[in-house]
Amino acid sequence: MGLATLPVVHDGIDDAQEFLCARCAKRQETCCQHTDIVLTDGDIERVSAHIGRRDFIEFRSAGKPEYLDQDDDPLWRDATFQPDGTRRVVKHHENGDCTFLGPVGCTLPYETRPLICRLYPFDYTEAGVAEELATGCPRHLLPEGVGLADALAMNRTDAERWHGQLYSELRSDLAARQAGAYQ
Repeated sequence: MGLATLPVVHDGIDDAQEFLCARCAKRQETCCQHTDIVLTDGDIERVSAHIGRRDFIEFRSAGKPEYLDQDDDPLWRDATFQPDGTRRVVKHHENGDCTFLGPVGCTLPYETRPLICRLYPFDYTEAGVAEELATGCPRHLLPEGVGLADALAMNRTDAERWHGQLYSELRSDLAARQAGAYQ
């Protein structure tokens, strides 16, 4: 799945077609920076199979206070938070960038990326995918008349599929942790 491109003007010259995510990255902090990317066992297996290593994982306390408020999604809370309050997440570089953030975006193929990365900017809980998209994407960078999901070449069908996969993996992870077999 490719991302839609948008015209951009550099120094007064319309010299490129550019992904919305790239435009965002040039202007502000992105969803790939200073964001906790929680990993399921399935995410770890997919990424590890692609890159041939597992050194991209760490356990870390929630980086933002809003990550702690998960009462609206008990399965998410129970499956992702360890007893000590940490969560299994993708490592960041010292500057806050995701390990997989490259100069033109994510270095992982789309179907290899962690499920929460694939789902963003769709908001969700165990109950389903919300009708409204998350507010973190820079809608002000969209051309007039272009919706966010269209600009990102995302659709509800894919979001529903990834949501189902995410919550299936969260249930498996929780069962494994309760059985003492959590990675």
